[in-house]
Amino acid sequence: MKKPFQTDIETIQKRAREKIAQGAVTDAYLADRSLVIDVLNDILATEIVCVLRYRNHYFTASGINAGPIAAEFLEHANEEQMHADWAAERITQLGGSPNFNPEGLLSRSHAEYSEGETLQEMIEEDLVAERVAIETYSEVIRWLGNDDPTTRRMIEDILKMEEQHADELASLLATLPD
Repeated sequence: MKKPFQTDIETIQKRAREKIAQGAVTDAYLADRSLVIDVLNDILATEIVCVLRYRNHYFTASGINAGPIAAEFLEHANEEQMHADWAAERITQLGGSPNFNPEGLLSRSHAEYSEGETLQEMIEEDLVAERVAIETYSEVIRWLGNDDPTTRRMIEDILKMEEQHADELASLLATLPD
């Protein structure tokens, strides 16, 4: 038989008052904050690079099939920006500083910045970047385990959208004429 849930509320309340300056980070946080912040800054860089690549593709897409594909690029750019904002917000919650410095952005990013010249090349470059994000974010989720459930869930939400982007891009590739 499972034991009923019990916790020492008085001790938790005392710690909450003593460590009020730590904001959202309590003794229940088990991850290495410094390492998590570093990983989140890499994710932030990845998302920023993806925003820039998608925006470039939105503005440079041309040809008879460009309209709906460019619209998809813009939608993905906006969602990637939302992911970057989520990562920056979480870094701040953990007491870190989001690294928006453009210097070194590509070296911190998991994804490459490749423009592509044709619609097909643009879609392929975006799909490669999404696949890289899917794999690396999956690894981050496993690495976090239960030590930081808030960050893990945030990355799971991002991962879900990245998988959707990859599926949409693969479908777009299939619609292009040979």
